[in-house]
Amino acid sequence: MKSDPSNSASNSQSRHFIQQMIDTDNATAKHAGRVHTRFPPEPNGYLHIGHAKSICLNFGLAAEYGGLCNLRFDDTNPTKEEQEYIDSIKNDIRWLGFDWGDREYYASDYFEQLYQWAVQLIRAGQAYVCDLTAEDTREHRGTLTEPGTNSPYRDRTVEENLDLFERMNAGEFPNGSRTLRAKIDMASPNLNMRDPVMYRILHASHHRTGDAWCIYPMYDWAHGQSDSIERITHSICTLEFENHRPLYDWYLDALGVYHPQQIEFARLNLTYTVMSKRKFLLLVKEGKVEGWDDPRMPTIQGLRRRGYTPEAIRAFCTAIGVAKFNSTIDVSVLEECLREDLNERAPRAMAVLRPLKVVIDNYPEDEDELLEAANHPLNPAMGSRQVAFSRELYIERDDFMELPPKKFFRLAPGQEVRLRYAYFVTCTDVVKDPTTGAITEIHCTYDPDTRGGNAPDGRKVKGTIHWVSAKHAVDVEIRLYDHLFRKENPDDVPDGEDFFVNLNPNSLEILLDGKVEASLGDAEPGSHYQFERLGYFYVDPKTSTPGRPVFNRTTTLRDTWAKLKEKN
Repeated sequence: MKSDPSNSASNSQSRHFIQQMIDTDNATAKHAGRVHTRFPPEPNGYLHIGHAKSICLNFGLAAEYGGLCNLRFDDTNPTKEEQEYIDSIKNDIRWLGFDWGDREYYASDYFEQLYQWAVQLIRAGQAYVCDLTAEDTREHRGTLTEPGTNSPYRDRTVEENLDLFERMNAGEFPNGSRTLRAKIDMASPNLNMRDPVMYRILHASHHRTGDAWCIYPMYDWAHGQSDSIERITHSICTLEFENHRPLYDWYLDALGVYHPQQIEFARLNLTYTVMSKRKFLLLVKEGKVEGWDDPRMPTIQGLRRRGYTPEAIRAFCTAIGVAKFNSTIDVSVLEECLREDLNERAPRAMAVLRPLKVVIDNYPEDEDELLEAANHPLNPAMGSRQVAFSRELYIERDDFMELPPKKFFRLAPGQEVRLRYAYFVTCTDVVKDPTTGAITEIHCTYDPDTRGGNAPDGRKVKGTIHWVSAKHAVDVEIRLYDHLFRKENPDDVPDGEDFFVNLNPNSLEILLDGKVEASLGDAEPGSHYQFERLGYFYVDPKTSTPGRPVFNRTTTLRDTWAKLKEKN
């Protein structure tokens, strides 16, 4: 169902500028009311959160206006493209909740048509074969303040250009020896219009066309014409292509073919994050991360393995909106969208990351009991589970202090706390390692009249802590992830350094002695949980094994980095 422009106009303040442009197009019957977009990734790496914004925008607009969105791979560089990347891209788009139907296309589908159009421009005197090297071409290009210099080969005859271009295609010349360039204006203030290269010689096998071609189109030459072939109405791209739009238009007008409209929007930039496939590749090759799907990476597969949900990412893309000017979004916005989603869907459970043993001296040694625990405090429909309670427990090491400061409401000598879903306990003794002085065990007494966490005499305690039964606990590996970079802008580096210098050495902490309640011993890979008081965790589908789940911390319960920044 297409949107009603009259309704859209009255609500223009809440609609972003691309929606407003489409509303105007539909009101004037431009494109006969059609809305046809495309998502055109290069298959030379894995998609990241910035691509998610473009995916949501292109597929979302098509759905909003009852239109279509194509998936088109811009596969014009065979030396960097792999089927692995194509498969991962399709997987990521589907995981995000979008589908392109039968409209899966490739720029390589159009290589023959692009070649014939190049011949058309040569015949019209609007393209020529140039023998300048890449370095000489750059020198002839000029600068932002000085015009370029015409290539000495710019005035070759049509016949000579046709012959040379045909021989380029036949494989007669080595890589880099010749290019085909558009003949536009070497004095243009827009450097992209200074006789841009359309084709380069590249003797390389292509993942789809094999060795059929040894000349390959440049992105600017292939992109607009591919849009034209597919009858795209709104060609949406990021702001770095704004200066390429005159070239996009020039090619289409010179060929006299169907002319889509290129529209630029601000790309996504996040704090503590790089957004460059080149830098991602360096991180992987240099072993700074485990791979493209490392949960610290902002790739979609990394976010997915971290435990992000497609709903959270879509909500984030909606929340940040679509703008005309670049800005940087605080990564806490993304994390908060995730918390809001997981708060609704993640069942609660108890786990202890850094265990400290507790012995309840007045609890019978040979007795166990089952206590009722809600799977979600605000959603009774999610039901409840039974957690085992026994004489020996584990609590978080941070939940005990021998010499606590004021307002420390957790466990301390002589201090009473509530064990979640269980009883009130009071610390009576502390056991230490005689050599190191480290606390190895604490002893408590419990009040049997406080079962379920309430005292019949009405007395209150200020602290409630979580726990697991030592007898029933399951040993698990827990991975605590933090920002991959320690600076908000990872590219802000001292002279002579690269962005590696800003890597966060504490971005991953692996805990091998984590304890979880028995119900999580067979937790399914891909499951989400909120570990009470600790954060949201995800069973890693890559490293978990039957009976030995590995839990990735997806995010904390609150934005701890924001608190640290406030303190500093």
